[in-house]
Formats: sequence, structure tokens, C-alpha cells
Amino acid sequence: MKTALDIIQGCLVWDNHGCMPLRPLDTSFLPQLARCRAAGFDHISLNVGFGDDSIEQHLRMIASFRHWLGQRASDYTLVRTVDDIESARNSGKLAVSFDIEGANAVADQISLVQLYYDLGVRWMLLAYNRNSAAAGGCQDDDCGLTDFGRRLIDEMTRVGMVVCCSHLGSRSAQEVLEYAPGPVIFSHSNPSAVRPHPRNISDALMRACAAKGGVVGINGVGPFLGDNDTRSDTFVRHVDYAVQMIGPQHVALGLDHVFDQAEVDAGMAAMKGLFPPELGYDKGMNFVQPEQLEAIVDGLLRLGYAEGDLRSILGGNLMRIARQVWKEPA
Repeated sequence: MKTALDIIQGCLVWDNHGCMPLRPLDTSFLPQLARCRAAGFDHISLNVGFGDDSIEQHLRMIASFRHWLGQRASDYTLVRTVDDIESARNSGKLAVSFDIEGANAVADQISLVQLYYDLGVRWMLLAYNRNSAAAGGCQDDDCGLTDFGRRLIDEMTRVGMVVCCSHLGSRSAQEVLEYAPGPVIFSHSNPSAVRPHPRNISDALMRACAAKGGVVGINGVGPFLGDNDTRSDTFVRHVDYAVQMIGPQHVALGLDHVFDQAEVDAGMAAMKGLFPPELGYDKGMNFVQPEQLEAIVDGLLRLGYAEGDLRSILGGNLMRIARQVWKEPA
């Protein structure tokens, strides 16, 4: 019988969301990406901006990440095409793409979507906790998908950027799922039936996502898993619930690991609008570590998961979405 390590080493493993410090002149944490490769990950999507971050801030972060990664081409591959991911894996490198958490990255200029895509951004969500010009946030009076949001989805679809509904309010997420022509993802959202929280999503939204051919990525954020509970078994419980609800072909990993804990603590203290204390953020925020990957896979094996289903959850499902949605960059 294959062990968890056998399975990890024998298939594509993709973490669809990780967070490095968003300080363009500070790359001191980027060497920690080596932890992901050592733990068994082959591809990680790094966040380049969120919430109210400006266009300039997003572009400065992308430039900073691209420059650092480009100087280390023997260890990392900047993802342009789907084939780059497998090529990186076969050569022992970590493939890296980018993601954006919120429509403020484009402000009122939808043509920026193409630029972000050309620079490596492969998914974007339309709001971050609070309402944006495109859609309603999960911790706001959800305004629903706007006309601007529909035009934004149209452009994302045209260029090949995956539409993400994490951090959206339930109404907006449902309206995005109804409007978008292709598969939609929840890059890092957990089942609210396991842990009630506005950031988590309902069974109905998970089923609607699966019906579109999409994927729900389970995150490793303590308050969304339990009472700041980041044990591997707790993470496994969320994965298993999602699989039982929508099937192994529609579940993935989006750990949302933040590599600079001090930045998290300072950010929550300074941005109470995004992280209101009454929603449990005052208790702090811990994260599942990349090194827990083997224990997570082992937990799923103990539940009787077949190797083929694990291969899908660990990376195959996200690869399927990429092959369906991504387009060759200019």
C-alpha cells in the first residue's frame, strides 16, 4: 500500500494560494518558498495584492516577485503556460504563478486584466470581505454582482483568467456562478457547515460551484477551520466534508499560509474594517504550515481515500481548470 509520501512524490501537488509580505522592497521572506518545495508542493500561487491595495502596489509587488524569482531560475519557474507547471515539476523546480484578491487592482480600468495576466496572474476575486465596484463582500451588506463586475468577468474570460468567489458575499457568489460562462473557483474557502463563519461558504454554493465544473480550495486559516485550530485532522475534516458534498473532482488545496506572522498581527490590528473583532479576528490567526502536507494526505488515506481521488485533490483538479480556462499569453 502506498504511503502519503509515495502519493505526494508521485503526483502534481498545487497550493492555490499563499501569502508573502506585500512589501515591494523587502524580499527577505521569499527564501521560505523552499519550504513549499521541500514539503512536496510543485506549484504555488502567490498573492500580489488584496483589498484596497492600489494599482501601483499590485504592479510593484509583481515586479518584485518576478525579479527575485527570475534571478533564481535554477530553483523556480515563473508560470506562463500550463505546460510550465509539469516542466518545473519534472526538473525539480517550484512553479510559481500569481493571484489577486479584489477588484481594486483594476480600479475603473478593465484593460488592466490583460496586463496582469501577461505578468503571471492566473486568478482574481471580485471583492475582499467588503463591497467593491464589482461585487459584494462576505463581511458587508452584499450589493450583488454589478454591471462593472459583469464586464470584468467578460474580460477575465476573454484573456483566460480564472474567476474566484472567495471573500464574496453569498448573493454575489451565486450571481457570479450564474453569470460566468466557464468554471468558477473558490480558491480558499471552507464549508460553513463545519465551521460557521462569514468567510466560509454554504453547501448550496459548493454544489453550484461543482455544477459549473469548478473547484473549492480548502484553506488552512485557524478561525475558518475552528477556534484558531490548525491541526491536520481539523483540515482533513473540512476536505472530507467538501468531498462528501461535491465529490473529489471538485476539491483542492488553497492553504492561504501567510509567511510573515507579524504582518498578519499588525494588519488585523490596523484594518478592523476588513477583520472586525466580533468575527473572532481578535483572537489571532494561525495557519496550517506547508510541512503539514504529509500528515494531511495521511489523514485522508486513513479515511479510505483512493490514490486517484487524492491525485485529483492535490493538484489534478486545478490542472484541469487551468487547461480549460488559461490561454497562451502574448
